[in-house]
Amino acid sequence: QFLSLCAPLTQEHPEVLPFLSARHLRAHPAFRGSAEFRNILGRLLRRVRGRRRKVYVYINELCTVLKARALRRRLPLHALPAATPRSTSANQCPDGASQYPHGASQYPDGAPQCSDGTPHAPSQCPNTSSQHPGAPSQPPEPSGRRAGGSRRQIRHLEHLLRVYAGEIRRLQERELDLAELDSADSPYLQENRLKRRMMRIFRRLCQLKDCSSLTGRVLEQRIRFRGTRYPEVNRSIERFINRPDAFPDYSDILREIRGASARHRLGLGRRQMENMAQEAFREVGNRLQERRHLDLVYNFGSHLTDEYRPGT
Repeated sequence: QFLSLCAPLTQEHPEVLPFLSARHLRAHPAFRGSAEFRNILGRLLRRVRGRRRKVYVYINELCTVLKARALRRRLPLHALPAATPRSTSANQCPDGASQYPHGASQYPDGAPQCSDGTPHAPSQCPNTSSQHPGAPSQPPEPSGRRAGGSRRQIRHLEHLLRVYAGEIRRLQERELDLAELDSADSPYLQENRLKRRMMRIFRRLCQLKDCSSLTGRVLEQRIRFRGTRYPEVNRSIERFINRPDAFPDYSDILREIRGASARHRLGLGRRQMENMAQEAFREVGNRLQERRHLDLVYNFGSHLTDEYRPGT
Protein backbone atom coordinates (compact mmCIF):
# COMPACT_ATOMS: atom_id res chain seq x y z
CA GLN A 1 0.00 0.00 0.00
CA PHE A 2 2.84 2.39 0.80
CA LEU A 3 4.66 1.54 -2.44
CA SER A 4 1.53 1.98 -4.54
CA LEU A 5 0.94 5.38 -2.96
CA CYS A 6 4.54 6.50 -3.57
CA ALA A 7 4.84 5.11 -7.12
CA PRO A 8 3.18 8.05 -8.95
CA LEU A 9 5.04 10.54 -6.75
CA THR A 10 8.52 9.14 -7.50
CA GLN A 11 8.35 8.72 -11.27
CA GLU A 12 11.32 11.08 -11.72
CA HIS A 13 13.51 8.71 -9.69
CA PRO A 14 12.40 5.14 -10.51
CA GLU A 15 15.32 3.62 -8.60
CA VAL A 16 13.95 4.73 -5.20
CA LEU A 17 11.17 2.16 -4.78
CA PRO A 18 13.30 -0.88 -5.76
CA PHE A 19 15.85 0.27 -3.20
CA LEU A 20 13.11 0.52 -0.57
CA SER A 21 11.83 -2.95 -1.49
CA ALA A 22 15.34 -4.38 -1.09
CA ARG A 23 15.60 -2.78 2.35
CA HIS A 24 12.27 -4.37 3.28
CA LEU A 25 13.42 -7.82 2.20
CA ARG A 26 16.63 -7.54 4.26
CA ALA A 27 14.74 -6.56 7.41
CA HIS A 28 14.16 -9.13 10.13
CA PRO A 29 11.01 -11.20 9.39
CA ALA A 30 9.78 -10.81 12.99
CA PHE A 31 9.96 -7.04 12.68
CA ARG A 32 8.21 -7.00 9.30
CA GLY A 33 5.24 -8.79 10.82
CA SER A 34 5.17 -6.81 14.05
CA ALA A 35 2.61 -4.28 15.20
CA GLU A 36 5.39 -1.72 15.59
CA PHE A 37 6.18 -1.87 11.88
CA ARG A 38 2.50 -1.62 10.95
CA ASN A 39 2.16 1.46 13.16
CA ILE A 40 5.19 3.06 11.51
CA LEU A 41 3.77 2.36 8.05
CA GLY A 42 0.37 3.73 9.04
CA ARG A 43 1.92 6.95 10.32
CA LEU A 44 3.99 7.39 7.16
CA LEU A 45 0.96 6.70 4.97
CA ARG A 46 -0.94 9.50 6.66
CA ARG A 47 2.00 11.85 6.26
CA VAL A 48 2.46 11.08 2.57
CA ARG A 49 -1.24 11.67 1.90
CA GLY A 50 -1.09 14.99 3.73
CA ARG A 51 2.24 16.27 2.38
CA ARG A 52 2.99 14.65 -0.95
CA ARG A 53 5.89 16.95 -1.72
CA LYS A 54 7.88 15.42 1.15
CA VAL A 55 7.49 11.85 -0.07
CA TYR A 56 11.27 11.37 -0.32
CA VAL A 57 11.70 12.45 3.31
CA TYR A 58 9.23 9.79 4.46
CA ILE A 59 10.80 7.15 2.20
CA ASN A 60 14.18 7.97 3.72
CA GLU A 61 12.70 7.65 7.20
CA LEU A 62 11.30 4.21 6.38
CA CYS A 63 14.65 3.12 4.90
CA THR A 64 16.39 4.16 8.11
CA VAL A 65 13.94 2.11 10.21
CA LEU A 66 14.41 -0.97 8.01
CA LYS A 67 18.19 -0.58 8.02
CA ALA A 68 18.21 -0.52 11.82
CA ARG A 69 16.31 -3.84 11.88
CA ALA A 70 18.22 -5.54 9.06
CA LEU A 71 19.45 -9.10 9.42
CA ARG A 72 23.12 -9.27 10.34
CA ARG A 73 25.34 -11.69 8.50
CA ARG A 74 27.12 -13.95 10.94
CA LEU A 75 30.46 -15.36 9.92
CA PRO A 76 31.25 -18.90 11.12
CA LEU A 77 33.74 -18.93 13.98
CA HIS A 78 36.44 -21.55 14.01
CA ALA A 79 37.82 -23.08 17.19
CA LEU A 80 41.38 -22.18 18.13
CA PRO A 81 43.94 -24.96 17.76
CA ALA A 82 44.61 -26.94 20.93
CA ALA A 83 47.64 -25.97 22.96
CA THR A 84 48.80 -29.62 23.14
CA PRO A 85 50.37 -31.29 20.11
CA ARG A 86 47.57 -33.85 20.12
CA SER A 87 45.64 -33.49 16.85
CA THR A 88 41.94 -33.89 16.30
CA SER A 89 40.04 -35.21 13.33
CA ALA A 90 38.23 -32.91 10.91
CA ASN A 91 34.75 -33.69 12.24
CA GLN A 92 35.54 -33.47 15.97
CA CYS A 93 35.78 -30.60 18.42
CA PRO A 94 39.04 -29.91 20.24
CA ASP A 95 39.37 -32.02 23.34
CA GLY A 96 37.38 -30.51 26.18
CA ALA A 97 34.79 -27.74 26.17
CA SER A 98 37.26 -25.39 27.86
CA GLN A 99 39.15 -25.09 24.56
CA TYR A 100 36.55 -22.65 23.29
CA PRO A 101 37.87 -19.15 23.88
CA HIS A 102 34.68 -17.31 24.89
CA GLY A 103 32.08 -19.88 25.86
CA ALA A 104 29.07 -21.10 23.94
CA SER A 105 27.32 -17.73 23.96
CA GLN A 106 29.89 -16.31 21.52
CA TYR A 107 29.10 -18.74 18.71
CA PRO A 108 26.38 -18.31 16.08
CA ASP A 109 22.94 -19.36 17.29
CA GLY A 110 24.34 -19.61 20.82
CA ALA A 111 25.74 -23.15 20.27
CA PRO A 112 29.36 -24.36 20.14
CA GLN A 113 30.61 -25.73 16.85
CA CYS A 114 32.71 -28.58 15.64
CA SER A 115 35.78 -27.77 13.60
CA ASP A 116 33.82 -28.30 10.37
CA GLY A 117 31.58 -25.33 11.29
CA THR A 118 28.37 -27.25 12.14
CA PRO A 119 26.62 -26.34 15.42
CA HIS A 120 25.74 -29.08 17.85
CA ALA A 121 24.60 -29.67 21.39
CA PRO A 122 27.39 -30.31 23.93
CA SER A 123 26.31 -33.92 24.35
CA GLN A 124 26.77 -34.59 20.61
CA CYS A 125 30.46 -33.71 20.46
CA PRO A 126 32.66 -36.82 20.68
CA ASN A 127 35.30 -35.25 22.90
CA THR A 128 33.44 -32.79 25.13
CA SER A 129 34.03 -32.63 28.84
CA SER A 130 30.76 -34.52 29.49
CA GLN A 131 32.52 -37.68 28.27
CA HIS A 132 35.56 -36.99 30.46
CA PRO A 133 34.39 -37.07 34.08
CA GLY A 134 37.74 -35.81 35.35
CA ALA A 135 37.74 -32.68 33.18
CA PRO A 136 36.74 -29.56 35.09
CA SER A 137 33.62 -27.91 33.75
CA GLN A 138 33.86 -24.18 33.09
CA PRO A 139 30.77 -21.99 32.86
CA PRO A 140 30.55 -19.86 29.74
CA GLU A 141 31.74 -16.30 30.13
CA PRO A 142 29.02 -13.64 29.96
CA SER A 143 28.61 -12.00 26.61
CA GLY A 144 29.55 -8.33 26.25
CA ARG A 145 26.27 -7.49 24.56
CA ARG A 146 23.81 -5.56 26.71
CA ALA A 147 20.55 -7.32 27.26
CA GLY A 148 17.38 -5.59 26.12
CA GLY A 149 15.07 -3.85 28.54
CA SER A 150 11.87 -5.23 29.97
CA ARG A 151 8.50 -4.38 28.52
CA ARG A 152 7.69 -2.39 31.65
CA GLN A 153 10.74 -0.16 31.18
CA ILE A 154 9.97 0.37 27.50
CA ARG A 155 6.31 1.21 28.20
CA HIS A 156 7.36 3.67 30.91
CA LEU A 157 9.80 5.51 28.63
CA GLU A 158 7.30 5.59 25.75
CA HIS A 159 4.72 7.05 28.14
CA LEU A 160 7.22 9.73 29.19
CA LEU A 161 7.82 10.65 25.56
CA ARG A 162 4.08 11.09 25.01
CA VAL A 163 3.76 13.22 28.15
CA TYR A 164 6.69 15.45 27.20
CA ALA A 165 5.41 15.79 23.64
CA GLY A 166 2.04 16.95 24.91
CA GLU A 167 3.69 19.44 27.29
CA ILE A 168 5.87 20.83 24.49
CA ARG A 169 2.80 21.22 22.31
CA ARG A 170 1.03 23.11 25.11
CA LEU A 171 4.00 25.45 25.58
CA GLN A 172 4.15 26.17 21.84
CA GLU A 173 0.46 27.10 21.75
CA ARG A 174 0.70 29.37 24.78
CA GLU A 175 0.30 33.13 24.36
CA LEU A 176 3.28 35.09 25.70
CA ASP A 177 3.70 38.60 26.99
CA LEU A 178 6.85 40.72 27.25
CA ALA A 179 7.34 39.92 30.94
CA GLU A 180 7.49 36.18 30.23
CA LEU A 181 10.02 36.68 27.45
CA ASP A 182 12.45 38.27 29.94
CA SER A 183 11.83 35.59 32.55
CA ALA A 184 14.58 33.13 33.47
CA ASP A 185 11.99 30.37 33.23
CA SER A 186 10.21 31.43 30.06
CA PRO A 187 8.20 28.91 28.02
CA TYR A 188 10.99 28.88 25.44
CA LEU A 189 13.52 27.71 28.03
CA GLN A 190 11.06 25.16 29.43
CA GLU A 191 10.49 23.81 25.92
CA ASN A 192 14.23 23.54 25.33
CA ARG A 193 14.73 21.58 28.57
CA LEU A 194 11.90 19.20 27.72
CA LYS A 195 13.34 18.56 24.27
CA ARG A 196 16.73 17.73 25.76
CA ARG A 197 15.08 15.30 28.17
CA MET A 198 13.17 13.71 25.29
CA MET A 199 16.42 13.16 23.41
CA ARG A 200 17.97 11.41 26.42
CA ILE A 201 14.88 9.24 26.84
CA PHE A 202 14.85 8.46 23.13
CA ARG A 203 18.50 7.31 23.15
CA ARG A 204 17.84 5.16 26.23
CA LEU A 205 14.76 3.68 24.58
CA CYS A 206 16.80 2.75 21.52
CA GLN A 207 19.30 0.98 23.76
CA LEU A 208 16.55 -1.01 25.48
CA LYS A 209 14.98 -1.95 22.12
CA ASP A 210 18.40 -2.76 20.69
CA CYS A 211 17.86 -0.63 17.60
CA SER A 212 19.58 2.31 15.96
CA SER A 213 18.95 5.85 17.20
CA LEU A 214 19.25 7.35 13.71
CA THR A 215 16.22 9.45 12.78
CA GLY A 216 16.88 9.85 9.04
CA ARG A 217 17.81 13.52 9.20
CA VAL A 218 20.17 14.91 6.58
CA LEU A 219 22.62 15.93 9.30
CA GLU A 220 23.12 12.25 10.19
CA GLN A 221 24.22 11.32 6.69
CA ARG A 222 27.95 10.81 6.38
CA ILE A 223 29.87 13.07 3.99
CA ARG A 224 32.26 11.27 1.64
CA PHE A 225 35.32 13.40 0.87
CA ARG A 226 37.44 12.70 -2.20
CA GLY A 227 38.80 16.20 -2.80
CA THR A 228 42.52 15.38 -2.97
CA ARG A 229 44.61 12.82 -4.83
CA TYR A 230 45.88 11.28 -1.58
CA PRO A 231 43.54 8.69 0.00
CA GLU A 232 45.26 9.08 3.39
CA VAL A 233 44.50 12.81 3.44
CA ASN A 234 40.93 12.20 2.29
CA ARG A 235 40.29 9.71 5.11
CA SER A 236 41.72 12.07 7.73
CA ILE A 237 39.59 15.01 6.55
CA GLU A 238 36.50 12.79 6.23
CA ARG A 239 36.82 11.55 9.81
CA PHE A 240 37.19 15.10 11.06
CA ILE A 241 34.24 16.67 9.23
CA ASN A 242 31.87 13.85 10.22
CA ARG A 243 32.30 14.50 13.92
CA PRO A 244 29.18 15.77 15.72
CA ASP A 245 28.70 19.55 15.41
CA ALA A 246 31.86 19.91 13.32
CA PHE A 247 32.22 22.97 11.10
CA PRO A 248 36.00 23.25 10.59
CA ASP A 249 37.96 26.32 9.59
CA TYR A 250 41.02 26.56 7.37
CA SER A 251 43.49 25.89 10.18
CA ASP A 252 41.67 22.66 11.12
CA ILE A 253 41.87 21.33 7.56
CA LEU A 254 45.54 22.32 7.29
CA ARG A 255 46.29 20.56 10.58
CA GLU A 256 44.62 17.34 9.34
CA ILE A 257 46.64 17.46 6.11
CA ARG A 258 49.90 17.99 7.98
CA GLY A 259 49.09 15.16 10.36
CA ALA A 260 48.24 12.74 7.54
CA SER A 261 51.40 13.71 5.65
CA ALA A 262 53.56 13.09 8.72
CA ARG A 263 51.88 9.78 9.69
CA HIS A 264 52.00 8.27 6.21
CA ARG A 265 55.25 9.94 5.08
CA LEU A 266 53.72 11.53 2.01
CA GLY A 267 56.50 14.08 1.71
CA LEU A 268 54.20 17.04 0.97
CA GLY A 269 55.79 20.48 0.87
CA ARG A 270 54.53 23.44 2.90
CA ARG A 271 53.20 25.33 -0.11
CA GLN A 272 51.57 22.21 -1.52
CA MET A 273 49.78 21.49 1.77
CA GLU A 274 48.54 25.08 2.02
CA ASN A 275 47.09 25.00 -1.52
CA MET A 276 45.52 21.63 -0.82
CA ALA A 277 44.01 22.94 2.43
CA GLN A 278 42.48 25.96 0.67
CA GLU A 279 40.76 23.82 -1.97
CA ALA A 280 39.63 21.22 0.58
CA PHE A 281 38.32 23.93 2.93
CA ARG A 282 36.17 25.46 0.18
CA GLU A 283 34.71 22.10 -0.81
CA VAL A 284 34.08 20.99 2.78
CA GLY A 285 32.45 24.30 3.69
CA ASN A 286 30.11 24.17 0.69
CA ARG A 287 29.04 20.59 1.41
CA LEU A 288 28.47 21.18 5.13
CA GLN A 289 26.49 24.33 4.38
CA GLU A 290 24.39 22.50 1.80
CA ARG A 291 23.68 19.68 4.24
CA ARG A 292 22.56 22.08 6.98
CA HIS A 293 20.38 23.96 4.52
CA LEU A 294 18.63 20.77 3.40
CA ASP A 295 18.12 19.73 7.02
CA LEU A 296 16.51 23.09 7.75
CA VAL A 297 14.22 22.81 4.72
CA TYR A 298 13.05 19.32 5.69
CA ASN A 299 12.58 19.97 9.42
CA PHE A 300 11.64 23.63 9.78
CA GLY A 301 8.05 24.22 10.82
CA SER A 302 5.53 23.84 13.61
CA HIS A 303 2.41 21.81 14.21
CA LEU A 304 0.57 25.14 14.42
CA THR A 305 1.06 25.64 10.65
CA ASP A 306 0.97 22.01 9.46
CA GLU A 307 -2.65 22.30 8.37
CA TYR A 308 -2.12 25.62 6.56
CA ARG A 309 -2.67 25.53 2.81
CA PRO A 310 -2.18 28.63 0.63
CA GLY A 311 -5.46 29.87 -0.83
CA THR A 312 -7.70 28.32 1.84
